[in-house]
Amino acid sequence: MAKDVLCEVNSCKHWSNGNKCAAESIYVVSHHGDNQARHSEETDCKTFETKLS
Repeated sequence: MAKDVLCEVNSCKHWSNGNKCAAESIYVVSHHGDNQARHSEETDCKTFETKLS
C-alpha cells in the first residue's frame, strides 16, 4: 500500500497533520457499483468516518 495517502477532508477521524490519512487500510468504491470508474469523481472513500467533536 502507498506509504503516504493524502486527504484534505479534515472532518474525518483518520485525518492527520499534513493532510495525511492515518487509516490502517483504505476502501474506495465506484459510484456505478460495477467496479468501473474512469474519473476520480466517480469514486467514494468508504474509509471516511466523522471525527467526533
